[in-house]
Amino acid sequence: MAVEASLRPGGQATPLALNMKLLAHHELAGFGGIGEGINMQKTKDGRRILWLAHESAPKNFTAVDVTDPRNPKMVVQTDLPHAEVRSNSLDVVGDIMAVAYQTKKWGLKPAGFDLFDIRKPEQPKLISHFDTSGPCSRGAHCVWFVDGEYVHLTSGAPDFEPTHEKDDQFYQIIDVRNPSKPVEVGRWWYPGTRKGDAAPPPPRHPKFDGGYRPHNTNVYPQRPDRAYVGYIDGGAWILDISDKARPRPVGHLQYSPPYNGFTHTVMPLLERGFLIITDECVKDNGEDWPKLGWVVDARVESNLVPVATLPLPPAEVFTKRGGRFGAHNLHENLPGPCSFRSENIVFGTFFNGGMRVYDVSNPYQPREIGYFVPGAPKLSPKGSAQINDVWVDENRIVYTVDRFTGGLYTLEPTF
Repeated sequence: MAVEASLRPGGQATPLALNMKLLAHHELAGFGGIGEGINMQKTKDGRRILWLAHESAPKNFTAVDVTDPRNPKMVVQTDLPHAEVRSNSLDVVGDIMAVAYQTKKWGLKPAGFDLFDIRKPEQPKLISHFDTSGPCSRGAHCVWFVDGEYVHLTSGAPDFEPTHEKDDQFYQIIDVRNPSKPVEVGRWWYPGTRKGDAAPPPPRHPKFDGGYRPHNTNVYPQRPDRAYVGYIDGGAWILDISDKARPRPVGHLQYSPPYNGFTHTVMPLLERGFLIITDECVKDNGEDWPKLGWVVDARVESNLVPVATLPLPPAEVFTKRGGRFGAHNLHENLPGPCSFRSENIVFGTFFNGGMRVYDVSNPYQPREIGYFVPGAPKLSPKGSAQINDVWVDENRIVYTVDRFTGGLYTLEPTF
C-alpha cells in the first residue's frame, strides 16, 4: 500500500528509502500518536499481535494483527481514563503485558503501571495496578519487562521528594512473579536528586536542562546482574543488580555538558563488550542539535570510552524539515520468540530523519545500510514525519511508528 503524503513546508511529498521496501501502512483508525512502547505477542492460535503504546490521550494502547505483515488489521484500541495521563511505554512477555502510566502533573492518578492478561488480544483483562502516585510523583514513564519476573521501572513514588522538580523519577525494580500482587524490591537514584541525600544536588545544564532521572532501564537475561540505564542529563550508567535490594553503580559515562544531555537508551552488545547509546532530540528545528547515537567501548565497565557515532544525514538539511531531528529509540534486541537480535545490525529512529539501519561490525566505523523516511503525513502538526520507535521481528520485518498522525509502517529490508 502506498504511503499517502502531502507536501508541507520543509517536508517531502514522497518517501525516501535505501534498501527498505514498504509493505503496508496503517493509520490506526486516525489515532496515531504512538509513543515508545512496541512489542510483539505470538498467540496460542499462531497469530502475531503487535502492541503499541500511545504518546498521548485519548488512546491507551492499540493491538494490530500482523500475521500477514502486508495486511495489518487492528484488533483492539483502548481509551485512557482522562486527558491528563499518557501510556507511553509497554512490554509483553508471553500473554502478560505491562503498561506504564504517567500524569501531566504531580499527585494525579492513575500513575504507575498495569499488568494485563492478553491471552485474548481482543479482550485485554486487567490483572493488577502498581500505584506509584504521590505528592511529588507523575508515575511511570517507561517499563522494561522481558523475563516474566521483574518490571524495571522509571517512576516516581509517594515517598520520594526530589531536590529539583525535573528529577522526580528514579529506577525501581518490581517483583511481579505473582502478577496479582506486584512488590517493589529495590531502587536506585542519582545521588543528590532526593531531598535528604548526603550528596549535593547535581549541576543543571546551562541551556538544556532535561533533568536527572532515568529513561530506559535495560536488563537482559544474558546478564541479569546488570542494568543499563540512560539517565537523561545524568548520562549512561551500568548498575550491578545482583542484589536487587541494593543496586550499585559500576560504570558511568557523562558527556553533558558540553553535549546537550537527554541520554535515552543504553543498549549493550553483550557478546562484544560495546554499548549503543542514544541521546533523545527533544527540541524542534535543531535547537538542541547534536543528538547522536554513540558507539561506546564497555569492555572495562569502570572506563566507558566513546569510539564512534552513528552517521546521520546532513543536519543543515534535516533541521529545517520541521519538528525534531536526531536520535531517539532503538530496536533493543529484546528476548522472546518474535524479536530480531543482532550484535552487528542496529535499527534506530530519528524523528524526521526516519528509521535508519547501521552495520556496527566495525565499531570504529559504523556504516549506514538502510533507511526509510515517510512523506509528510496528512495533518501532521510538524509538517514532517516524526518516526518515534521501531520493532524488528525474527524474520527481519520492520515495524516503525510516527509520533503524531503517520500511524504504523511495515517494511522489509532488501540488504
